[in-house]
Amino acid sequence: MAAEPGTAEVRPQHRFDQSSLERYLCSHLPGFPRRPAAALAVRQYSSGQSNPTFYLQKGVQAYVLRKKPHGPLLPRAHKVDREYRVQKALFSAGFPVPEPLLYCSDVSVIGTEFYVMQHVQGRIFRDLSLPEVGPAERSALYIAMIETLALLHSFDLQSLGLQGYGRGPGYCRRQVSTWKRQYDAAAHTDIPAMNKLAEWLANNLPSDDSEERLIHGDFRIDNIIFHPTEARVLAVLDWELSTAGHPLADLAYATLFYFWPASLKDLGHGTVMGLRNTIESPSFEELVSIYCRCRGVSTALPNLNFFLALSYFKLASISQGVYARYLIGNASAENSHEFAKIVKPLAERGLELSKRSSFSSTRDGISGELFHQSRKGQEILLKVKQFMKQHVYPAEKEIIKYYTERGNTEEKWKKPPLLEKLKEMAKAEGLWNLFLPDVSGLSQLDYALIAEETGKCFFAPEVFNCHAPDTGNMEVLHMYGTEEQKKEWLEPLLEGKISSCFCMTEPDVASSDATNMQCSIERDGNSYVINGKKWWSSGAGNPNCKVAIVMGKTKNSSASRYEQHSMVIVPMDTPGLRLIRPLSVFGYLDEIHGGHFEIHFSDVRVPVSNMILAGEGRGFEIAQGRLGPGRIHHCMRCLGAAESALQLMCRRAAQRETFGRKLYRHIPLHCSCPLQRRASR
Repeated sequence: MAAEPGTAEVRPQHRFDQSSLERYLCSHLPGFPRRPAAALAVRQYSSGQSNPTFYLQKGVQAYVLRKKPHGPLLPRAHKVDREYRVQKALFSAGFPVPEPLLYCSDVSVIGTEFYVMQHVQGRIFRDLSLPEVGPAERSALYIAMIETLALLHSFDLQSLGLQGYGRGPGYCRRQVSTWKRQYDAAAHTDIPAMNKLAEWLANNLPSDDSEERLIHGDFRIDNIIFHPTEARVLAVLDWELSTAGHPLADLAYATLFYFWPASLKDLGHGTVMGLRNTIESPSFEELVSIYCRCRGVSTALPNLNFFLALSYFKLASISQGVYARYLIGNASAENSHEFAKIVKPLAERGLELSKRSSFSSTRDGISGELFHQSRKGQEILLKVKQFMKQHVYPAEKEIIKYYTERGNTEEKWKKPPLLEKLKEMAKAEGLWNLFLPDVSGLSQLDYALIAEETGKCFFAPEVFNCHAPDTGNMEVLHMYGTEEQKKEWLEPLLEGKISSCFCMTEPDVASSDATNMQCSIERDGNSYVINGKKWWSSGAGNPNCKVAIVMGKTKNSSASRYEQHSMVIVPMDTPGLRLIRPLSVFGYLDEIHGGHFEIHFSDVRVPVSNMILAGEGRGFEIAQGRLGPGRIHHCMRCLGAAESALQLMCRRAAQRETFGRKLYRHIPLHCSCPLQRRASR
């Protein structure tokens, strides 16, 4: 048998009757090879500090066995039956775990209870700093890890069939009590820092100690199998400590290495965490931000100091337990004799973290931050998500039906009454004009994440008065318009009483280079006269479209080619302005957004006061001010639309059945791609 990486010969204290195991598997495990020529080969994994873990191979079939240790055990520890139960539930739900195949409670087979699972081939990183990969791949691996954790915490215990898996409310209180009891049972010497930390934790329990989510209990990157070449999670291992409890306990434990005591970094595999080097990327802030966004919760995480302190207390207790098992001779780890020396530094770091009120990892030599929203931005995003869930998504079918029934009639350009009702509801809740910082108080970053959320439904941006092209036009008038222009056009746009269109692209020239523009804007006394053709003028078909912002050339041959263009306000009922035709995109006219029209201007005359910025030649300046945030908003909405498309595909994969199984089940086992994970939820 080729040696499985990370394995060695079975250690003497963990040996069992292999022939008895083989006979049992032949009788009870479907698909287990029964050829007498192929003997069962067994090797022990060097990892697995608690429950001994073994690699089994017979012929071409490979399995993994987890068992209880022999000898005296700590109370309520080493519950391999719970591991099997939770893995079975998660595998059925499509979460990346090894497929559990067989549980055996008959201790006469190998001396203890055990279970067998499918072997998953991939990469396990024992050193948490991942020195064998580059910075970009390291970031991708950690992001995949934290996304998987967020996915785990999104499951409902009842939907998994794990009702009663935990012990009800009071998880944090029980954790402090459990790990204090475990530590006291294993302690070989007095460590004052452990006693002080236990006392602080007991006196500072979170007020919301009632949340119940499925948590792993030992979630970290060396308990994960990644794809051999991709930053993709294939399986999460070691579910012994899993229970129902507070999800922040997992998040804190998965990221506690960012605050690792410097005195322990040189111990390498002598530590539980296997951390040799500082991790510079991704940052602690990045992982927390990604986790919160995946779960749809605020990044303002209360009691984070408690959960980080609890993580260090737990890790110190585990380390003490490993050393205690070394003293009695049944430890699973080869380096278990080293664990005594790390209990005190871990407890001291837990005490230090308990006193912190903020957790920027720059304090620990790590820099970087990802998409940090303001507190107000986080609150508004959560309100938008709630509004979408309660009102917008339930309206989709009716609004689609409205447009479907109107077919190619002129009625198709009118807005459905339900949409207008939703707009009034959003306005009443203050979820209105969120795109404009001076009105909403939100930064561009704050709004970009909101735009992503609204992009998940095709009409949602309009519900919040945050739809193109009105947003860009309102920004133009807000930043560059005169007081008179703002009063006449900006105010009704902000109130949602009218809509607008933007006329820049032309049919006869390559408009990607806007200096090619041919539409002319010429001064004639107290008026400007516009002549030319525009197309892809979005929103022009909306019956409520009352005004266009038009970009064209103004005569000034001596000026730079970027100072020969201007923007002018043109009411849609001005003589000479004609809507020629709506342009289709992949066969669709986009009626909900007012279409994309070709518009001709023939001697269209407007007052000089309609010139934006009250001066000629500043069209490019205005265009850049308009298109900068506008493109970001479009991109974020597109991300939301892509997310919805993926969700629809996942739904289809979960409903459609071919060849006796759901579509997503045809994805190779342990692929753990987004389609498989989401379709199974």
